[in-house]
Amino acid sequence: MPAPDPATAPDDPVTDARTVLDGSDINRALTRIAHEILERNKGAEGLLVLGIPSRGVDLARRIASRISQTEGVDVPVGSLDITLYRDDLRRQPARGPQHTEVPADGVDGKVVVLVDDVLFSGRTVRAALDALADLGRPDAVRLAVLVDRGHRELPIRADHVGKNLPSARTERVMVRLTETDGHDEVRIAGSWEGDAR
Repeated sequence: MPAPDPATAPDDPVTDARTVLDGSDINRALTRIAHEILERNKGAEGLLVLGIPSRGVDLARRIASRISQTEGVDVPVGSLDITLYRDDLRRQPARGPQHTEVPADGVDGKVVVLVDDVLFSGRTVRAALDALADLGRPDAVRLAVLVDRGHRELPIRADHVGKNLPSARTERVMVRLTETDGHDEVRIAGSWEGDAR
């Protein structure tokens, strides 16, 4: 049986974990990210915020809501399924496809902000870029993550980061969000045994 993915393991019960972000920290980080996106884009015009399932979608909705509140305009938000674009399909247990949801006018000409909970090897983001390319041609693609834990295997870097979290490659970073887990929290815990990919 393959080892769980140490990039993010939200449902795993652990006793040696320590909290690195609580609910207030997460709220502040998402507010800062929303303001950084607005500053870089010089407003909300042309923005499309897409979350990578599962927790990236919840984070995308929160960021889009903050942008909308600040600018007084609706910012389109959706989700981007990357299941069939992953390069580890043969190594992982079978996953059902998630839901891709984009506005009716698509991604062409938009500034797409991809949102994920944890940036680790970069392979999830590579899959997201491939999935996005099949939908159209955005003007620009930017990446926002709640946690960047390092250990990149591909030349991918986030534009907006809630927290840089140095970690051992085999440590687990667990993101819990109110929408799916009942509370907001990021914790880091000890090493996986076996394959740490």
